[in-house]
Amino acid sequence: MLWSLIKVLIFVAIIAALGLGASYLIETEGGVQVTIAGIEYTFGPLESVIALLILMVGLWIVLKVASFVVALLRFLSGDETALSRYFDRSRERRGYRALSESLMALAGGEGKVAISKAQKAEKLLSKPEITNIITAQAAEMAGDTQLAADAYKKLLTDKDTRFVGVRGILKQKLAEDDKETALKLAEKAFELKPRHEEVQDILLRLQAEAHDWKGARNTLNAKLKSGALPRDVYTRREAVLALSEAQDILDDDTPIERREAAITANKKSPDLIPAAVMAARTYIGQGNGKYAARILKKTWGVHPHPDLAAAFAEIAPEETAAERVERFKALTDVNPDDPETRMLAAELLIAAEDFPAARRALGDLVETKPTVRVLTMMAAIERGLGAPEAEVRAWLGKAVTAPRGTRWVCDSCSQVHKGWMPICSNCGAFDTLSWREAPHDAVAGAEGENMLPLIVGEDTPPAPVTPPMEPAADPVMETEVTATDVPPRPDVVPPTEGETVEPDPTRK
Repeated sequence: MLWSLIKVLIFVAIIAALGLGASYLIETEGGVQVTIAGIEYTFGPLESVIALLILMVGLWIVLKVASFVVALLRFLSGDETALSRYFDRSRERRGYRALSESLMALAGGEGKVAISKAQKAEKLLSKPEITNIITAQAAEMAGDTQLAADAYKKLLTDKDTRFVGVRGILKQKLAEDDKETALKLAEKAFELKPRHEEVQDILLRLQAEAHDWKGARNTLNAKLKSGALPRDVYTRREAVLALSEAQDILDDDTPIERREAAITANKKSPDLIPAAVMAARTYIGQGNGKYAARILKKTWGVHPHPDLAAAFAEIAPEETAAERVERFKALTDVNPDDPETRMLAAELLIAAEDFPAARRALGDLVETKPTVRVLTMMAAIERGLGAPEAEVRAWLGKAVTAPRGTRWVCDSCSQVHKGWMPICSNCGAFDTLSWREAPHDAVAGAEGENMLPLIVGEDTPPAPVTPPMEPAADPVMETEVTATDVPPRPDVVPPTEGETVEPDPTRK
């Protein structure tokens, strides 16, 4: 700033001095006499000023000719670049001007203009490591994917720009949904820059989608070492990877390895609900219900969930409804004010036909959390208390249009999932599913997977057995249901009036 001010002041001083000198010449009588080779030349004031200007232009021309002569002499003495440097100065200035204009056009969103200016700059400067990057990004902006791909491929030939080229082609393959090629490119980009956070995230997601759990662990470790991941998030995601690997082992029917992987996942992150459920079922399969109950109780204390209750019911599948109410106090006494705990207690009491206690267990959930599950339980309670049929139907009518409540929702795109999975099926984000209410919860309609059947018959408490990683059934008994009591499903032909629907014998 100070130097700019000094230059301005010097320029003003020079102009003022020239103006002052010109005024003196004009006011001076006579003129300027110049003697050359014994001959005198007399110039008037105005002629003196013009002669001075001509002298300055002539001096500039002489300097230019001298500079060219020096360059020519250097060229003749063996300096092959002397003449090229002399003539390339103007070319270089025009090239950098075109490069500057291409960057301005790129920043302004003018893709085609940026491509044109970048191509001009390439001809003048011969700097492909710069112009190819501008051309690639401008081509993507203009929608010319082929030109962008060609520019990225040119960048691969230079070690300094190879990463930019690999990353650009990687983004194109992801846009084309070519996951196999994208995974190879992500591995190459990670090899070139292992601390690049965006590449780490892309590689981790692609490895998880390809079930490359070993590679995903290596990437996760790199994220931790580079400081891109906090220790607690790293621990949880390592548990998610262990759980995902356990699911694959389960599919391969290797129970010993599955048990070890499931227990490992639960130890790394005790609050990870699917890991706790799988570990508990592992201990149940070993006949160790005590350890299973301990795991489920610990996770229930952090985050109550229906899957935990379903696994807890599997510990003693032959118990009666009354016995189950007593045993489940190990869960219902933990987080007693949580809506999930209150709904679980109400379901157990409905199964034991203690309808007044079930109503007390629900408390104010009918007003504060009127979900499908709560309203359906209210219909069952009213039926058990002998309420009129119209009142029961009114509760069921409310349940048809009520929110579904908490579900597995992706924190990245808000996609609702039927069951937990390590990767969102919609946006592909890793470890973003959480058990919460959807931001725009659709009405329940006629879907009844979490609706409590109305109890009108005998007391036959079954043990809910839920396959791993599938939505858990409510851990209460199921008996025959009158067809007119539950909302009809659109994919099932409704029975005639008065017809009784028997429970599915294949469901336990």
